[in-house]
Amino acid sequence: MHEAVSFPGEALGQSETFLCFSETLSAVAPVERPVLLVGERGTGKELAAQKLHFLSSRWQGPFVALNCAALSPTLMESELFGHEAGAFTGATRRRLGRFEMADSGTLFLDEISLIPMEVQEKILRVVEYMELERVGGSEPVQVDVRIVAATNEDLPSLASSGRFKLDLLDRLSFEVLFLPPLRERVEDILLLTQHFANRMALELGRPNPPLFSEEAEQDLLSYGWPGNVRELKNVVERAVYRTKEKKVRHIDFNPFESPFPKPSFIETKERIAVPAPPEAPPSLPFPEGSLKDAVRSFEKKALNQALRQTRFNQKKAAKLLGLTYHQFRGLYRKHAR
Repeated sequence: MHEAVSFPGEALGQSETFLCFSETLSAVAPVERPVLLVGERGTGKELAAQKLHFLSSRWQGPFVALNCAALSPTLMESELFGHEAGAFTGATRRRLGRFEMADSGTLFLDEISLIPMEVQEKILRVVEYMELERVGGSEPVQVDVRIVAATNEDLPSLASSGRFKLDLLDRLSFEVLFLPPLRERVEDILLLTQHFANRMALELGRPNPPLFSEEAEQDLLSYGWPGNVRELKNVVERAVYRTKEKKVRHIDFNPFESPFPKPSFIETKERIAVPAPPEAPPSLPFPEGSLKDAVRSFEKKALNQALRQTRFNQKKAAKLLGLTYHQFRGLYRKHAR
């Protein structure tokens, strides 16, 4: 068994997939070039950016993060490059932007696909010449910043359709690291579960965290984790706080599921007769395209429907489809790529 690897925050694991990712990240960290992190929601992109910073020669400098999804396009430019006093209404004094705040350190730009094109042009200039102009200013300001960007979008496709600047994509992608989703790190699920349980028990002032029953562990291992590590953290912490016994026996994956029955049809005094809709014309046995495409489409639809019906419990979804768990995992991996 591999020794568990961890870095800032809650990113730890011992699976081969996670160890390979960590090794690649550690190799590029000392190289003074931009890095692009690509991953689904909840995979820990900011934690990976922090590790890149702390393993670099800039580790004593600032690590500045900006979530581009949290800003309107009108505020983006001022937030990144700062502004001079009087640049716009309300700008009573000079304000430094994130680039200047990150001078001699690392600037982490999360959700970079949401940056407007006109702002992308200015970021490109900073990357190429290491200088910027504040909003309302005319004097160039020199900065020394390493950019780490993150996204869950397909940036090459956005660039080819004119929604992302291709030159900027070229500059930011010296190295592109794909964060593995939790479904590809099954060996790490119980390790992370114990980690989150220990922390939650400590927060609640309990001397010992509860253990997880074998059935609860199997539920955790067979679930699809669409929200990845962030979702696992929420599920485990909720289970620990709700459990008063020494063992967690039930896992609640969906806190939005109402404990009350759905309302039944309420009869009115007067029923209005609604004519039945005309029968739809019979559909073709297969969609347009090859038989291979039709089979692939059917398999994906069956997988998605079974996962939704079982709240992403892969073991139950396999049973619903009449497959063994290993058959289901093979089919799932086939269509998850």
